[in-house]
Amino acid sequence: MSNRSIVFLTGLCFLLLKSTICSGSRILVVPVDGSHWINMEVILQELHSRGHNITVLRSAKSWYIPSNSSMYTSINVPMLEDEADRNVYLTMIQDVIECRRSLTFIRTFCQQRLLTSLMQNAHDILARAIATMLDDTSLMKKLQDAKFDLMLTDPALNIGVILGSYLKLPLVFNVRWINTGEAHLSIAPSPVSYVPVSATELHDKMNFLERTQNMLHYIHTVVEKLFLINPAYASLFQRHFPPGTDLLSLQQAADIWLVRTDFVFEFPRPTMPNMVYIGGFQCKKASPLSAELEAFMQSSGDHGVVIMSLGTLVSALPPDVTEAIAAAFAELPQKVVWRFVGEKPSSLGNNTLLVDWLPQNDLLGHKKTRAFVAHGGTNGIYEAIYHGVPVLGLPLLFDQFDNLLRLKVRGAARVVEANSLTKEEFLEALKDILETPSYRKNMQHLSELHHDQPLSPMDTAIFWIEYVIRNRGASHLQSAGFSLPWYSYFCLDVAVFIMVIAVFFVWFLVFLCRMLCCRMFRRKLKAE
Repeated sequence: MSNRSIVFLTGLCFLLLKSTICSGSRILVVPVDGSHWINMEVILQELHSRGHNITVLRSAKSWYIPSNSSMYTSINVPMLEDEADRNVYLTMIQDVIECRRSLTFIRTFCQQRLLTSLMQNAHDILARAIATMLDDTSLMKKLQDAKFDLMLTDPALNIGVILGSYLKLPLVFNVRWINTGEAHLSIAPSPVSYVPVSATELHDKMNFLERTQNMLHYIHTVVEKLFLINPAYASLFQRHFPPGTDLLSLQQAADIWLVRTDFVFEFPRPTMPNMVYIGGFQCKKASPLSAELEAFMQSSGDHGVVIMSLGTLVSALPPDVTEAIAAAFAELPQKVVWRFVGEKPSSLGNNTLLVDWLPQNDLLGHKKTRAFVAHGGTNGIYEAIYHGVPVLGLPLLFDQFDNLLRLKVRGAARVVEANSLTKEEFLEALKDILETPSYRKNMQHLSELHHDQPLSPMDTAIFWIEYVIRNRGASHLQSAGFSLPWYSYFCLDVAVFIMVIAVFFVWFLVFLCRMLCCRMFRRKLKAE
C-alpha cells in the first residue's frame, strides 16, 4: 500500500472517530416556552438527526413543549408555566398601547416599567422553581447519574443557567434576551454612546437627548439587576453555591453563546470570542403549500398576496384595530392570508382568508407574496429577511419595537402604531410598501447579505455545540475581564495612581521652584 493511501485511510479513520465521539452524546436541554421553543426545537431536530440523545426539562403545564416526542425524553419539573398565565400577554398589550399614547421620550420608560413588573414576578416564580428542583435529591441524583455531556439552554429564564452550573456541565446558550435586555449587555462591552440599550427604540447614531435617554435606560437596567433580580436568587445561591456567586457570574461562565441575530440585522457593536451569530438558523427554503392554500395564492393573479401574522403568544388585537385592518385589506387588489383567532371582523373583505395557523416560512417564500404584516418577533423578521419580503410592522410587546426599528433604518420596513391605527393610515402604509420598489429592493439586499456566508447559521450552531462536547467546554474563549473587580475593569485604580503621581510631581516641581527662588532671594539679600 502506498504512503498516500495510508495517510488517506488514517485521516478518514480520524474523522470517523471524531464524528463517533460527538454523535450519541447526552445533551440536557432547558428551553423557554412560547416562540422561544420554536427556536430550540429546530436545533433539537438537527441534533437528533446527528444521533445525539436529548433530554428536555419541561413544565407539566407547558404551553407548547410536548411531553412525548421521538426526538427527546422529557422530564417534568417546576417551571414558570406552573404559575404564569398566558393571558397576561393580552392584558399587557392594552397597557403597552396606553403607554404608546405618551410622549416619545416617556413611553419607553413606561413600557420598561411594565416589563420590570412582569419580570419581577417571573423571577420570584423561577427562584422558587429552581429551589424546589435543587432540593429534590432524587431528581438531582437522576440528572447526575445520567452523566450528560452538555447543557443547552435559553437563558431568557434562568433555570437552565443555574441548574447547568450546579451540575457542573459545559454550558451553551441559545440566546437573544437575558436578564434585563439583549444578550450583549451581560457579556460584551456596550458603550451607551452608540450601543442602544434594549427597549429604547434608538439606533446607533444618537444625538445628545437620545444618548441621555439611553444612559437613563442603562442606569435603570443596573438598578433592576442589583435590587430586583439578584435578591430573588440570593437565598438560593447561599444554600447551594460558593460564597460570592451571583446570577451574572453564572451567565458569564457559559462556554458558547449562540446569538439569534447577525450584523445584517443588528447594529454593529463590540462582541466577544465566545459569541457565535446564528441569526436566521430556523429559516429554510419554502416547501409546497397545501392544494387549497396554493389555489388561493394563484387566484391573486399579478397583484400577489399579503401575509399577516402576529406570532405565537399573541393572535388577537383590540377590536377597533382589528376592524380597521380588515377594512383596509378589503380595499386592496391583493389577496390576504391572515392568521387570526377570535371573532370574525364585520368589515372583512372577500379577498381575505382567515386561518388559525399558517405555514409562515412557506408563504413568505412563495413567489406570489408581496408583503408581510408582522408584529416584529425575531423569528418572523428573519424569515422575511431570508425570503426578501418587505415588512409592515405592527409592534405590540417586548423587543418588537426595537426589531422593526432596525428594518426601518435599513429601508426595508414601515412601522404603524396600534394605539392610534385607522383604516386610512394602515391602508396608506401598506400601499406604500406594496408600490414603492425601494422596500423590496432593500430587503432583497439584506437577504443577499444574509445568504452570503461560508456556513449556514444552522451548521454554525451545530458545529459549536459539538465543539463544546468534543473539548469538554470552551473556557479558553472566555474573557479574563469577568473576574476583575469593577474598579480594575475600568482601570480606576490605575487612573487614581497616575493622578497621585502627577499631583506629587507637580507638588515637587512647585516645592523645588520655591526652594530655588528662596535661595536666590537669600543670596541677593546677602549680596546687598
